Amino acid sequence: MLDVQLLRKDLPAVAARLKDRKFVLDTAAFEALEAQRKTLQTATEALQAKRNALSKQVGMLKGQKQDATAVLAEVAGIGDELSANEQALKVVQADIETFLLSIPNLPHESVPTGADEHGNLEVLRWGTPRTFEGDKGEVIKDHVDVGTPLGLDFDTGALLAGSRFAVLKGGIARLHRALGAFMLDTHTMQHGYLEYYTPYIANAESLRGTGQLPKFEADLFAVKKGGQEAIVENSSEALYLIPTAEVTLTNTVRGQMIAAADLPIKMVAHTACFRSEAGSYGRDTRGLIRQHQFDKVEMVQITDADSSYAALEALTGHAEAILQALELPYRKVLLCTGDMGFGSAKTYDLEVWLPAQNTYREISSCSNFEGFQGRRLGTRYKNAAGKPEAVHTLNGSGLAVGRTLVAILENYQQADGSVAVPKALQAWMGGVEVVRASL
Repeated sequence: MLDVQLLRKDLPAVAARLKDRKFVLDTAAFEALEAQRKTLQTATEALQAKRNALSKQVGMLKGQKQDATAVLAEVAGIGDELSANEQALKVVQADIETFLLSIPNLPHESVPTGADEHGNLEVLRWGTPRTFEGDKGEVIKDHVDVGTPLGLDFDTGALLAGSRFAVLKGGIARLHRALGAFMLDTHTMQHGYLEYYTPYIANAESLRGTGQLPKFEADLFAVKKGGQEAIVENSSEALYLIPTAEVTLTNTVRGQMIAAADLPIKMVAHTACFRSEAGSYGRDTRGLIRQHQFDKVEMVQITDADSSYAALEALTGHAEAILQALELPYRKVLLCTGDMGFGSAKTYDLEVWLPAQNTYREISSCSNFEGFQGRRLGTRYKNAAGKPEAVHTLNGSGLAVGRTLVAILENYQQADGSVAVPKALQAWMGGVEVVRASL
């Protein structure tokens, strides 16, 4: 969440910057809450001062062996009033925090202003897209037509769990497994990340910490425990399937005061991810592009405030290195204010070339959240001045395994129905160079 001091110091400026994100800040509501807080805080501090003065008077009277009954009664009355004020102040402070939780992050000054994806800025293109022009006997097939003979099975996925689930078997399952292992090994052995294995279920506090709750509850799969009638979103018992390992990795430092010398912290995990895809009905219903369950290798970095933007460039480069090693053409796009995620201050999307669609599609999103998640998590470090400050958090897909599989099936398809294995991946495939239906 935003630092409340930003709103207190220059509310109109914050509202104007949020307008670039298509978010209308209710300044009147915040000003009303702040007025209540100031009134209660001033009254509370005055009562505390008065109680302290009277308590000293009681001590003096008793020291002089005088009757302090009347003063003690006044102290008791102030205590009751003070307790009521303190409770009311807690309620208002909680209301302010709830208000802050609904506000998206402020975009970094380098982020272009735009209403939607049309305002995004292409930064670079890498590789030459395969067009199939002049390829003998080859017709472009999408990943479903290429993958089905190799073991991509949507019918069984639907039988087991419903639409937008898939079963992988044989050669395609092996290829999928190899991709995850290749990505993990590259990030741990070459890029300096520590590998984690985390739960696939997270509690509500964890999801609030990274920003999925309360705003995006509809995008999550809630977990119902045995005998439980219903999930109460903000209760301590509420559990959800993780939408990304960003949630679990980032929350490993929740509530901590981290020594500056221990930063940056670099973590990576390969997990299944679960998303309800609320509001996306009719989009990418064919194939693996938008599934309810998919695998992803997620990178997370925890840094100090001065290092986070250099870390964003490095983290994005780590995701790019996977695409380059697999020789998959892609482009790098800087998202505009109207297309960024809720908690991000700056985001690069990496989009891989899919020849069957004749376009680039997102395969990784790399973001700097600055202190937005750190404040929600209550995670801090001591800066150079020795003052506690919210850590900066970053994350990015390195990569989405299923979408990488899609890109390989389409870019490496061959006329006989087989799929060539990228050279960089062959060691993780036991030396297999081509995936065929019989593998």
